Amino acid sequence: MEDNQENPLKRNFQDFTSQVEKMDVQKNKKKKEEFIPREYQLEVFKVAMKRNTIAVLDTGAGKTNIAVMMIREIGKTLRNADEKKFIVFLAPTVHLVHQQYEVIQNHTHLAVQEYYGAKGVDEWTAESWKKETDDNDVLVMTPQILLDALRKGYIKFERVCFLILDECHRASGNHPYTRIMMEFYHRSGKTSKVFGMTASPVIRKGVSSSTDCEEQISELESLLDSQTYALENRTELDEFVPSAKETCKFYGPIVSSNTELKAKLEFSRSKFDAALAELQLLLPNHYKDTDDVYKKLQKRLSNSCAKMVSCLENLGIICAYEAVKICLENVPDDKEENEILRKSSLQHRYFLEDALSIIQESMPQDYESLLDIGYDSSATLSMGHISSKLHVLLEIFESLRKATQLRCLIFVERIITAKVIERVLKKMTWFSHFTIAYVTGTNTSIDALTPKVQKETLESFRSGKVNLLFATDVVEEGIDVPHCSSVIRFDLPKTVRSYVQSRGRARQTESQYILMLERGNMKQREQMFNIIRSEYSMADTAIKRDPDSCVLKPCLVKETNAYYVEATGASVTADSSVSLLTKYCEMLPGDKFFSPKPMFQYILSGDLYQCNLTLPPNAAFQTISGPQCRSTQLSRQLVCLDACKKLHQIGALNDHLLPFNEKPPQSDSDVQQSKLGAGTTKLKELHGTACVSALSGTWGDSPNGEVYQVYKMDFPCNIMEVKYSSFVLLLQSELDDDVGNVEVELFLVSKFVKSAVAHCGKVHLDAQQVAKAKIFQELFFNGLFGKLFIKSSDGRKFLLETEETLWKPSNMYLLLPLDPLDSGCEPYRVDWGGIESSASVVEFLKRNAWLSAEKSEAKRQNSLVDRTASFEVQTDLIHFANISICRSKLKNMVVVAIHTGRIYSVVDAVANSSSESPFEVNSEATGSPFSSYADYFHKKYGIVLVYPGQPMLLMKQSHNAFNLLVDFKKEGISCGKEAKDRTRVVQKPQNNVHMPPELLVCIDIRIDILKSFYLLPSLMHRLESLMLASQLRKEITSHSGDLHISSSLILEALTTLRCNESFSMERLELLGDSVLKYAVSCHLFLKYPKKHEGQLTGQRSQAVSNSALHKLGTNQHLQSYIRDGAFDPGRWTAPGQLSIRSCPCEHGVETPEVPLGKKFLTEAKVVVGKHCDRGHRWMGSKTISDCVEALIGAYYVGGGFMAALKLMKWLGVKAELEPSLVEDAINTASLYSYTPKAKDIEDLELKLDYKFSVKGLLLEAITHATVQELDVAYSYQRLEFLGDSVLDILITWYLYQKHKDIDPGELTDLRSASVNNDNFAYAAVKRELHVHLQHRSGYLESEISSFVKSVSNSCSLQGNKAPKVLGDLVESIAGAILIDTKLNLDEVWKIFEPLLSPIVTPDKLELPPLRELIELCDSLGYFLKDRCVVNEDTVHAELRLQLKDELLVAEGSAQTRKTAKGQAAMKLLKDLEKRGISSKKKKEETSLVDVPHSLGSDGDICSQVNTTSPEMPSRKKQKTICLDLKPDEAQSVQSDCSSSACYSNKNIQVIGPINMKRGGPRISLFELCKKLQWPMPSFESVERKSKSLIECGEGPDKRKVYNTFASQISLTIPDYGLIELTGDERADKKSSLDSASLLMLYELERRGKIVIGK
Repeated sequence: MEDNQENPLKRNFQDFTSQVEKMDVQKNKKKKEEFIPREYQLEVFKVAMKRNTIAVLDTGAGKTNIAVMMIREIGKTLRNADEKKFIVFLAPTVHLVHQQYEVIQNHTHLAVQEYYGAKGVDEWTAESWKKETDDNDVLVMTPQILLDALRKGYIKFERVCFLILDECHRASGNHPYTRIMMEFYHRSGKTSKVFGMTASPVIRKGVSSSTDCEEQISELESLLDSQTYALENRTELDEFVPSAKETCKFYGPIVSSNTELKAKLEFSRSKFDAALAELQLLLPNHYKDTDDVYKKLQKRLSNSCAKMVSCLENLGIICAYEAVKICLENVPDDKEENEILRKSSLQHRYFLEDALSIIQESMPQDYESLLDIGYDSSATLSMGHISSKLHVLLEIFESLRKATQLRCLIFVERIITAKVIERVLKKMTWFSHFTIAYVTGTNTSIDALTPKVQKETLESFRSGKVNLLFATDVVEEGIDVPHCSSVIRFDLPKTVRSYVQSRGRARQTESQYILMLERGNMKQREQMFNIIRSEYSMADTAIKRDPDSCVLKPCLVKETNAYYVEATGASVTADSSVSLLTKYCEMLPGDKFFSPKPMFQYILSGDLYQCNLTLPPNAAFQTISGPQCRSTQLSRQLVCLDACKKLHQIGALNDHLLPFNEKPPQSDSDVQQSKLGAGTTKLKELHGTACVSALSGTWGDSPNGEVYQVYKMDFPCNIMEVKYSSFVLLLQSELDDDVGNVEVELFLVSKFVKSAVAHCGKVHLDAQQVAKAKIFQELFFNGLFGKLFIKSSDGRKFLLETEETLWKPSNMYLLLPLDPLDSGCEPYRVDWGGIESSASVVEFLKRNAWLSAEKSEAKRQNSLVDRTASFEVQTDLIHFANISICRSKLKNMVVVAIHTGRIYSVVDAVANSSSESPFEVNSEATGSPFSSYADYFHKKYGIVLVYPGQPMLLMKQSHNAFNLLVDFKKEGISCGKEAKDRTRVVQKPQNNVHMPPELLVCIDIRIDILKSFYLLPSLMHRLESLMLASQLRKEITSHSGDLHISSSLILEALTTLRCNESFSMERLELLGDSVLKYAVSCHLFLKYPKKHEGQLTGQRSQAVSNSALHKLGTNQHLQSYIRDGAFDPGRWTAPGQLSIRSCPCEHGVETPEVPLGKKFLTEAKVVVGKHCDRGHRWMGSKTISDCVEALIGAYYVGGGFMAALKLMKWLGVKAELEPSLVEDAINTASLYSYTPKAKDIEDLELKLDYKFSVKGLLLEAITHATVQELDVAYSYQRLEFLGDSVLDILITWYLYQKHKDIDPGELTDLRSASVNNDNFAYAAVKRELHVHLQHRSGYLESEISSFVKSVSNSCSLQGNKAPKVLGDLVESIAGAILIDTKLNLDEVWKIFEPLLSPIVTPDKLELPPLRELIELCDSLGYFLKDRCVVNEDTVHAELRLQLKDELLVAEGSAQTRKTAKGQAAMKLLKDLEKRGISSKKKKEETSLVDVPHSLGSDGDICSQVNTTSPEMPSRKKQKTICLDLKPDEAQSVQSDCSSSACYSNKNIQVIGPINMKRGGPRISLFELCKKLQWPMPSFESVERKSKSLIECGEGPDKRKVYNTFASQISLTIPDYGLIELTGDERADKKSSLDSASLLMLYELERRGKIVIGK
């Protein structure tokens, strides 16, 4: 507060600050002190707050500060209005935008943002601008950006409450300032406040009188709707803004001493100019594009010559020499493929080299030393090496030598002058203490600097790092360089503005402004006299203008010549129409030979011009004529305005007058999904599983029994001796024929069963039969695969005695065994004897099951003693729990144990054994807790055996169902004759058990019935899948009619690779992708005849995108039908079977179906394909998209294109093909005049062996867009779009049918190799179709001829990059034939199959070299490293491949990374082939490490032995071999990866702590090998089986198992040797691999190869 009393000015200023700023005064004290307004600033501020003002103040007078004061004041009201308003600060250059933005941001508390082209604002949408204008209060930008946003209707001018125009004198002519005021301010009711800032309101040359000034100032005032205000009292201004002291320095007249040299240079130029003309004549044809190239090359020559001559005249020979060197450095590298054009572009370089030698001849021998000796420019001057003008400049620099903190700006007219003087000065040791730089405008000339370099250079000048800055007029205006002490005008200013602005850069006290004038040059004197006089009259006029008496002239705004869009407020005027139309054309599809642009033709009638406009062939319309006008310019503008209007009305421009974007508007849910990547592999979604309706039933307890559909199941085995009983499946529903009559291959160890299902009519079972059948099913499925005894609150219970039903209405069917039939009997006979025996066994178990000693002991003993009393005489009787049987009948009996409830089959009685025999355990165990079998049963179950002397029975036990649908050994039916030999395959040892007979209940059924039970889960799973496919088919049929697609084909489309089946959706998906693309392409092509190829491609991409297909699939609930996990027999249950492997639902969804929503989406790692008990499972989002394509493929295979179309309609794909639209397309093409090209068309028809009924179609197909010059209104682009999809579907369908037995990945590779531009281009050249291409491009012609030459010289396509145009030509002809044949694909293929032959086959397939190398390395376990270096426009690639004993390195160079890497890969492949390693042999190579992809679900690995220290007690288990071992100091091959850490001073690799979860050690070892480029380790695992439990693992992971695994690991370290170790035994194979990997990591640490992080 004390400050306020001392400084009244500060108190005044505080009045203007907002409440918020007062609170922050102390905090921002430094900023506020910098910003104490001066008296004259307050004076201007007060005036400007009252009315719109143009402040005319000297450079450096602080005009921006006045603007900031106004912004603060007006900023208080921004948010008071109903609609938020904002302030716009316009600055004419990006430099000024940055500068003003920083000032406003530092001195206000408003939200400020800056905008310029490099921010990408041109691509912003209405939403982007709305956000910017809502979030910010002050928008600082270049005027063009505001103008564009206003014209597009993105910003409403009514929301701009305050408009500031920096350097407002630019508002003249067609400058954006003028356009903003004319088009928007004056039309908007002038509601915005305006403040203009300038140092010179007059900008035209030669202002001679005050009347002129008056006129210009009036114009500016009228346009800006403001009044100028200049200070009358300049006392304070002069005090604060020091004006530079002006001096003139005269240099001697420029004498033409170098006339001879100039003549030589001119002669040289004309010589090379003539050479260009000669080369141009050598071109076979003359087209506009090559003619333009020659004009450009000639212009380049004359520009370079002009630069040299200018430097020679103005600066002297030394500088001319440097100028030539600079030009040579900047010669662009033209990589022309055509030899004539390449020679032509080199003429410029040859001319410069010639000029260099010409000038060098006239140069002194020791010119470099002249620059190095002490400063004596007069000597150099007298020898004529520098001009008198440069000599004077050097003298000025000499006079500035002693100045401290020197910052001197030198203004020159040409960029070359700035560059040359800067370079020469740097060579002169006398000026070595000066730091010199130059800055230029950011125009498109090759000499210009980039914005970044400009900004850095200006910063260096401001900070004093640079003393002498040469500049073109870029820094004349507004750039703030406060400490600039001298300004030198090496070249004189041409306008008052240039004079005032450049002088205003000298801002330091006692600074000087030096004008360099030629002695005796009257023209220069007059020019400067006029400029100075104009400045005085300008200042005088501005001061003398009386704001009250000066009436603003109304600004004349022409009402006509503009088009407005009411919906958005967007507008286009005659002025902006040309650029808008040009932009529209640029957005049309083009190629490197054709840049779409409008063409104009003027017709003069009398005094008036009329302009005819021709748009490119792919525009929405082609021609339009404008009104007659007085000038060509206006007639051109008005025809463009009419064209823009028409384009908007027909929908080619949207309501913001921008070329129409093909992406349809997305709904919120779509946006949500696309953010999460719907249809991508990364996104996982939770989905339910559809219930199989055919399996549901309401039967079960009906007193009258039930009628069933009967499906007989036979199980013939490929080994004749092996028998399996037939079964029947009884269902309430009748199945579709192709579900109820199928064959399914089941693969067992060393044999397979070709099961057959057949419908056998209906059968009626009475209630008693149903009850017994259910009991039979319950007994066997629970006794074999589940539990018959279950835990309950009061001990164990017999499952079949509980009250809970085991039958669910959603899963009701019976599986019953059949009697072996005699021939001639009925088709089947159910084995009711076996079923009744099973029912009686259940009754027996209800009475006698051993649930506990207390409950069961007495009952059991009584039943045994009662039954056996009368049989004691017979010694060969075996006493079972329910019956006594002769020993000879034991083999293959089926029994159930009363104490375990498990079903077994008897192998035989064990000779010389009894329950008193010693209890058998694993031989390695030290001892057994049981003395005998009797002791075991007594201690474990409380059973006292009644007949301990009976022999023990050896029994087969198998209580797991297996997935028999997977042919792991590839032993399918296809093996044919070899099947007979398969009986000799060595069987795995059986896991048998010993048991006393008295604990077993005999079931009177055959062993072949029992064996069939193991086949039923897999067969039923396949049938259930087929039923589900049939169910989906019914749903589709209900909407689309019966299309006769087999359920097995639909099942294939629903089955993912994850199911491990012999079929999957991959092949159908590939085909469906092509069918969908073709259908959508046809639909779009026919429905939108006016849309160009780019729009059609955009719409097609959208329609066939994974996210779109995902939406269609989920709309029809396809996700619930997809099979995405291998059959898990342990989770499968038959009706009446209790699941013992339940998986409770944890997803929080009560219903079987999962709702679609964000809650059930994740990108985290989850287990995919495993379902919970409610059927919910995680699925990759892309799987649904793939399934949609596969279904389309299935319908195409099963029912042809019409069936696929109907399915697409059901899915919701827009792909209707109306015949009337085909007729329309034919009619349009029939209007094209083909007479001039009749011969071409006839010849081409002969080559194609097809006669077109509409020749216009073929003419369109062979016409390139460059023929726009000839007023042709069509090109092949649309037909190419269509033909692309035609050839895609034809070739894919051909390959799909031809190669039924190849891997889907290989099929994809075949398609990629067949459907590509190079292949089509090759076919075009082979059949000489290219000669009929209609075009007007010399470049295109030369590219085609060089490709034709390369094809004739080589047999392989590899390495020959084909012109895209040739591939397009083949595609467009295919499209034309399709339309001509009215969409007959077969007809098209008849023509194209011979055209494209030979079509690639798997054995001829050439993969791209890099891909082949990567796959080879993957298969061999080698790692590949690549490094790319970009040098100008060439990429250098290096590939490094470490073999076991050698490092291979190959290099490649090309214009793209892909090609460069491909070259290097080709070299490495050849190198490997010399060493006998090739992709053909890769399958024979070593097995690879099994590196897990995800550790998500596996949990912890078994605890590892010796995890604490490398010194392991169990070292006796390991064997270590080191071959060719070198001393331990041998360094491991270091990775060139910068991230690899180094330990100590040796090359020891540091790795992170090892993750001890399952897979962790393997991943650590894998990553180590990858980083060090060691070959992958190989593993060999051995399984050990035991009859009793073995303890395995340690700590919490200790387990008892029957089988254990141990793995041996081998690792070869290059230049070191082989290390082999054997890991500890583990309960499963993967854990044993982890143990071996961990041991290897510790061994590597012990040997000093790695350090493991703690």
